[in-house]
Amino acid sequence: MKKLIIASFLGAASLAAQAADIVDTAVAAGNFKTLATALQAAGLVETLKGKGPFTVFAPTDEAFAKIPKADLDALLKDKAKLTAVLTYHVVPGKVMAKNVKAGKVKTVQGSELTVSTTGGVMVDNAKVIKTDIVADNGVIHVIDSVVLPK
Repeated sequence: MKKLIIASFLGAASLAAQAADIVDTAVAAGNFKTLATALQAAGLVETLKGKGPFTVFAPTDEAFAKIPKADLDALLKDKAKLTAVLTYHVVPGKVMAKNVKAGKVKTVQGSELTVSTTGGVMVDNAKVIKTDIVADNGVIHVIDSVVLPK
């Protein structure tokens, strides 16, 4: 029994030691199922598995649940609009929480996100609820709402 526990622990440790990209890291977290589905629908999985580095402001499943179901379903079927929304959540480079500064930040989509740092970090109207989830090709910061390009 003791050997089995040690073997299980060593197996889990070796899995944890393997670096994972942004997509695999988000999927493993378990609360980004809608984001993963959206990335697949938009054809962005391979992009976010790419070299990067990327900083992703990742909406949780609860954040996507704030969007009325009919609107979310329509968005998932409109690849161009979905791609614009998802790439609006991605900033080139790896920006850790300690390096976040208030101001405008250009996204992969082309528009700018507004970052504020007064009373916690906000990205447009979304509150950053968890920071610095490191992936081998960037970093994920968890947000509580889906942000939309202007």
